[in-house]
Amino acid sequence: MFTISTDKALLDFATIHAYLAQESYWAQGIPEETVRRAIENSVCFGAYVEETHQQVGFARLITDHATFAYVCDVFIVPAFQGQSLGKQLMAAIETYLLPWGCRRWGLVTKDAHGLYEQFGFEVENNGRWMTRKFPDVYRSDGSPP
Repeated sequence: MFTISTDKALLDFATIHAYLAQESYWAQGIPEETVRRAIENSVCFGAYVEETHQQVGFARLITDHATFAYVCDVFIVPAFQGQSLGKQLMAAIETYLLPWGCRRWGLVTKDAHGLYEQFGFEVENNGRWMTRKFPDVYRSDGSPP
């Protein structure tokens, strides 16, 4: 019913950008050029309806292929949620990453803990995970963050 691919030639950029810029809670207003650069410099996973090749899901993986991998920009188009497609996407990422032997995989989520826990992710409360945030970097008024 669905296929997962890392072939960037299959990615539907319009779908990806529209979701990230308009529907995601983490990248509202993200410019097209920023998304293009992110895709170019990441391992990308597209989820497609097998019969029509319509892209209905996406995830990006930032990794050095040796010690660390960061999973981000994971989404399933709302009309296709609830069909275990998120699990299929994460299983494909896991299959891709395991042979590399990275000792740490990371991600940040506000609302999908249950999905990621199924793949061995744990919430860290030890105070070691640190971030530096620039929450207004995609402001449309052009002012600096």
